[in-house]
Amino acid sequence: MQALDLTAEQFAELAQRRLRPDPPQPGDVIARPRGDHDHQPHPVPPPDEMAAVPAAVLIGIVPRPQGPTVILTQRAATLRSHSAQVAFPGGRVDAVDGSPVVTALREAEEEIGLPRERVRTLGFLDAYLTGTGYRIVPVVGLVEPPFSLTLNAHEVDEAFETPLSFLLDPANHRREGREWKGLYRTYYAMPFGDRYIWGATAGMIRNLYERLSG
Repeated sequence: MQALDLTAEQFAELAQRRLRPDPPQPGDVIARPRGDHDHQPHPVPPPDEMAAVPAAVLIGIVPRPQGPTVILTQRAATLRSHSAQVAFPGGRVDAVDGSPVVTALREAEEEIGLPRERVRTLGFLDAYLTGTGYRIVPVVGLVEPPFSLTLNAHEVDEAFETPLSFLLDPANHRREGREWKGLYRTYYAMPFGDRYIWGATAGMIRNLYERLSG
């Protein structure tokens, strides 16, 4: 499998051709939700998609002179769940949102102060089902500089950018594992410097790579 070293323009063109043009719908017979149940040493049934809590995240690609980057966050250490983990901006779908795009842009604005008018939506990845009961729709968008971020300290300790070329290199996609609920479970991990990108976030990045690479 080849690494994808793309300019922002090349990424946008490829994304619009190979990503989903519309959000994946629950129960779609041609959709195959990704998730924590994938690639396990012991068969794990997928979570009940219809019972999962709907959520959305923004995979924001930023054109930079040195190459495109991806916006990630370090969740606040004080949060009750998934504290201090690396994540995409995002959260639960509110009833008034109307679409995963609205959710992803609203959450990015609330968490890190990213102005929604700086984001151009390119497409959607497959839904991601987590073992903790969420159905996440990843919204892929191009974030046009300049912009400044203001972090919500209750939700995020830090926001940072990681080179897209690193994340789209399968040589950096490790399979690691640990025991969870009495079974050995594996997951993708993509350590970058002192950042440990893993779990659902790494799984969605892997799905982005697979979609773009065909």
